[in-house]
Amino acid sequence: MVRRLDDVHQAVRKEVSARADALWEVALRLHGDPEYAFAEHRAAALLSGELERAGFAVEREAAGLPTAFAARSGRGRPAVALLLEYDALPGLGHACGHNLIAAAGLGAALAVRAALPEGTAGSVLAVGTPAEEGGGGKALQVEAGLFDGVDAALMFHPGVYSWARAPLTAQVQYRVAFHGRAAHPTGSPTEGIDALAALVELFNVLAVLGRRLPQASHVQGIVTHGGTATNIVPEYAEGLFGLRAATTGALEELTEQLRGCAEGVARATGTTTQVERATVRYEHFRDSEVLSERFARHLARAGIALTPPEPGVFLGSSDIGNVSARLPAIHPFVAIMDADGSDHTPEFAAAAASDRAREVLLAATEALACTAADVLLCPELREQAWARRGETDPAGR
Repeated sequence: MVRRLDDVHQAVRKEVSARADALWEVALRLHGDPEYAFAEHRAAALLSGELERAGFAVEREAAGLPTAFAARSGRGRPAVALLLEYDALPGLGHACGHNLIAAAGLGAALAVRAALPEGTAGSVLAVGTPAEEGGGGKALQVEAGLFDGVDAALMFHPGVYSWARAPLTAQVQYRVAFHGRAAHPTGSPTEGIDALAALVELFNVLAVLGRRLPQASHVQGIVTHGGTATNIVPEYAEGLFGLRAATTGALEELTEQLRGCAEGVARATGTTTQVERATVRYEHFRDSEVLSERFARHLARAGIALTPPEPGVFLGSSDIGNVSARLPAIHPFVAIMDADGSDHTPEFAAAAASDRAREVLLAATEALACTAADVLLCPELREQAWARRGETDPAGR
């Protein structure tokens, strides 16, 4: 088996090398033509078309999402999924480097399929996952059963750190509305019930709550409706609140605290309140340490060393968390710019089309493909990955 794996790894490296220019061209095409959540029609067509031409059976609009797809080579289990993100950020383009994620997932799927010995059991999936930046494509795909029967989900993310494990928190947004009673603020001030005042008080209460929340938990809100005129006591006010927490369980607790705060404010101000979830919930990421170690070992051949994340540093949230709650998954970060920079900036968008980005793309593609081959060819690795699935939360505990 060792010799067989070594032969496959060597074949993967040759396949990636042969596709290097083509994969970089895909990354640049996506970078130069950014599309946004659930509107990534050209990106989905480009990527699924490449897979179809290579012999993959492509299901478009997978899970009922117009810009999703699932491309399969082989059948049955074991099964490994390579995840392709390709949505961009409004106004910033690919300032999160999803053009590189898509090209790497594409290249890894093509390379591992070509490198596997003829007759290898199982299947390789390349899954197009739209709307990671807002919309939760993967979460919707999980709920639709797209990942049922899959043994591992693999992807990498460009960043400003090179970390083997992604400290990604749980996240959701809630809409909080207050209903009061309109009145003239001078002519009949005592008849009014000020919904906006209630919303402002909720912000005050949440500010007090925030001082005693655990690490990684916070609430950030904005006013989305505050009234219609200054000479009318607002009868309706609404805010949108983003909640994050280190774990999905902690997020559920934070949600109940938000609800309790809103209800308490409503009782104190004579208003009524509605608290409704406004977005798909992103669960916290549960790293498959077994598979992350394999990826890091393969990536080291390219001279890129991955380290554990810095304690107490969190890098946002992603719908990969929902996938990791169901099956072993990896989401390592590989730096395409130095740590004094940041993603979601124009500088990071430029870095996603740089010479360094090309080097990282090819190294990550090779490491993903080799890890995918390991999953398919090593029953003991699959057993370990399932047995130790998601043993740590984003804080590494």
